[in-house]
Amino acid sequence: MGLFIISIIVSTVPCIIFYKWLKKAFNEEKYKELCKKALLKGMFAVLPIMLTSAILFIIGRIMHYFYPNELVYQMYYTIVVLAFSEELIKFILFKKLIKNNDYKYSMFSLTIIMTIIGIGFELIESITFSFGSNPITMLIRGITLGHVGYGFIMGYFYAKMLKTKKKRYGLLSFGIPWFLHGLYDFSLSDEFMALNDNLFVVALLLTLISIICVILIIRFVKKRRNDKKYIEEIK
Repeated sequence: MGLFIISIIVSTVPCIIFYKWLKKAFNEEKYKELCKKALLKGMFAVLPIMLTSAILFIIGRIMHYFYPNELVYQMYYTIVVLAFSEELIKFILFKKLIKNNDYKYSMFSLTIIMTIIGIGFELIESITFSFGSNPITMLIRGITLGHVGYGFIMGYFYAKMLKTKKKRYGLLSFGIPWFLHGLYDFSLSDEFMALNDNLFVVALLLTLISIICVILIIRFVKKRRNDKKYIEEIK
């Protein structure tokens, strides 16, 4: 029980601190209220994600029955059942949230809102993963904040698409987080590691990318919250 509590603390406290800091980026009541809604969206995303992943899992099992290749199945499971369902639902909830609010969005606020959705989901997933895990593993999770980084990338490129009216940024908004997330999950599988002993480097590299994303979020907030280009309303 003690290790479980420690695991929860070391994995969730960084998320909570990050959320509170992002919420203070603007001293506006509407912005703060939107941050709360984004956090709740991220936390409750687990329900539609479970449903979506269950459907994709059944499809995968049927495919595996007709084509019983363990490497292909594991690739499908990690990249589609896990990564695709999670990024898709978070993306949909993000779009619904900004559509159903009359807030005057900017590149900055859109990026932060999606980042906070990632924080909400990261919180729930960390609590779930704390069962049967150890404090060291959960501490690493608390430092890397994978879903937070994916949310930042998603929000930034989606905001850039709305700002520039260039659809390719919309593709990057979903495509990059999905690719990074899917490859990371796949790189941790036994089937992936069995291909070559040196492939553990892939997981380490992707972990480093997650840490870099956290640094980029901090840099983004500090440099862009007073930058007219980033805080002006997107027409």
